[in-house]
Amino acid sequence: MIKLWLIRHGMTEGNKKARYIGVTDEPLCPEGIEVLRKMDYPGPDAVYVSPLKRCVQTAAILFPGEPVHIIEELSECDFGEFENKNYKELDGNADYQAWVDSNGMLPFPGGESREEAKRRNLTGFDKAVTRCIRRGISQAALVIHGGTIMNIMEEYAQIPRSFYEWHVKNGGGYEVELDENLWQKNRKELILKSSVMEG
Repeated sequence: MIKLWLIRHGMTEGNKKARYIGVTDEPLCPEGIEVLRKMDYPGPDAVYVSPLKRCVQTAAILFPGEPVHIIEELSECDFGEFENKNYKELDGNADYQAWVDSNGMLPFPGGESREEAKRRNLTGFDKAVTRCIRRGISQAALVIHGGTIMNIMEEYAQIPRSFYEWHVKNGGGYEVELDENLWQKNRKELILKSSVMEG
């Protein structure tokens, strides 16, 4: 069995203001750093991260001295025209209202659709799992984004829950296990062991 921690990055200024922070490459805010310093995740054998600053910084705080392996496809969704704005700033925007009415299923104008982001995230996750299997790694951490975690858990968790039900706060995440033999036979399932819902 391979044990994985799926960890959402620490808080940024945009997160504090409830903004849609996807491809915006902002660093952690001081409060975010403070919370992470109090967290205690076990030391993994490997750390995989999204290329964005907030994930790389989070990994450095949670796992000091551990080399990080960047996987591009683990990046957050591109929110297009909604990027770096919050619901108040988008109030009255017809495209935003249409997106809300679709329960978040419409593509982001000028950005990605949820299906595109999910496909990309699952490709990145598969890369991380494959590396663990090839290198004989029994426990690894993935320091990634809220949306990335939600995509992975919606697809592979043995407990059926919808995308939004897998939401975790900054610094939170899930500890999961997978059977590498079944995974390689395309029987891909994550067994949820525990959750750290928030930092």
